[in-house]
Amino acid sequence: MMCTRWLGCVALLGLLTALLVMRSALAHELLPGYLEIQKLGKDEYSVLWKVPLRQGRVVPISPRFPERCKLKGDLFSSKESSAWVYRTTMLCAGSLAGQRISIDGLSTSGTDVLLRYWPRSEESARTVLLKPDSASTQLAADESAGRGIAAYLNLGIQHILTGIDHLLFVLALIFIVQGGWMLLKTITAFTLAHSLTLVAASIGVVKLPSSFVEAMIALSIMFLGLEILRRLWGQTSFTIQFPWAVAFAFGLLHGLAFASELADFGLPLGELMMAVLLFNAGVEIGQILFIAVVLVVWVSLSKFRDDWPRWVKPFPGYAIGIAGAFWFVERTMALIFNGAGYT
Repeated sequence: MMCTRWLGCVALLGLLTALLVMRSALAHELLPGYLEIQKLGKDEYSVLWKVPLRQGRVVPISPRFPERCKLKGDLFSSKESSAWVYRTTMLCAGSLAGQRISIDGLSTSGTDVLLRYWPRSEESARTVLLKPDSASTQLAADESAGRGIAAYLNLGIQHILTGIDHLLFVLALIFIVQGGWMLLKTITAFTLAHSLTLVAASIGVVKLPSSFVEAMIALSIMFLGLEILRRLWGQTSFTIQFPWAVAFAFGLLHGLAFASELADFGLPLGELMMAVLLFNAGVEIGQILFIAVVLVVWVSLSKFRDDWPRWVKPFPGYAIGIAGAFWFVERTMALIFNGAGYT
């Protein structure tokens, strides 16, 4: 079983390393764009557009409205820690129902856009997640609320599956934990912890600089890399004896990082709570999918014997530790020179 665990995780680590090379080192630097369209009166709508920043530069995406619509007055803009925010009003000749909204440049942007639309001022918003392969949607007054459920679920799944740092943390726990029951208890503790802080941070109870949180997450990954090597060398520690407690402590930090994605949308409190629950459910689905892949790889490689070179076994610990150290230095430098953005 030890052979299959190590071989399977080494294969997965190689895949994650390849993804890491292709992606920006800051795994959660690029948040989804956000487009909000709300009806004010007859033929008049308010427009809020948040375009994310990549390494301090605006991602080249922009909304395309129907030809019957024209922007009214000046476009007001302001800069936040992770996005440029634009506000304006728009006049449309007739209702937007049945009209198509698209995001230019989305197919090559590497991000998504969350679109929320109020067909009438007294109604709830319709929510849809636009992706690079589906960069437009047709607005309808009778859309079901299920579109919003799918949007927040998809956002949560995507956030964990594209968060290389979070996946490396979970993978490191798998290397450290001994036994299926302890692994279940450890992952459950991690889930409970980040769920608590996700809710608390999203509603403003907890507020820490997002750059600081990201740096501490990188430090947690570096720490687990060292713990992997410690266990391999036959040593013991609090982490090796009580991995569930360490997973819970670091899970509180990871929850703050998850919350930054929802907090930046500025949703009303009532809708924010629904979004938090759905987003968290998506995160858990994505996490379970990742762990399932690990288990499938273990089983598929069960016939291999433990006869490969000695240098292979410490490779995961070194690789995870080095990745965490690299992120920690990079994010700390960004924190020092660019200032701290708040979740």
